Amino acid sequence: MSTEDEEDKTETACRICGYDVGEPVFNEYGVPQYVICPCCYNESGIGDDNVSQVRELRGYWVATGAPWHEPKLRPANWDLLEQLANIPPQWC
Repeated sequence: MSTEDEEDKTETACRICGYDVGEPVFNEYGVPQYVICPCCYNESGIGDDNVSQVRELRGYWVATGAPWHEPKLRPANWDLLEQLANIPPQWC
């Protein structure tokens, strides 16, 4: 039996920039794992717990040119809009 409250809430994409780190940044219960994003440098669970904060951080990151914190990890064919599409809908 599955209810909405039992829904798996695991997130692997950064709420700010959409980079998918490939590991849970928020576990199946929605608890932050305090993972630092190599793209926007946000740490899950720090400043990304409500939509207005997420939008403010994302806006700042994009307004400053969407810089990568760890440029060597930026894919050669990186596309900002494609990455932003990874953001869970409830955090857009």
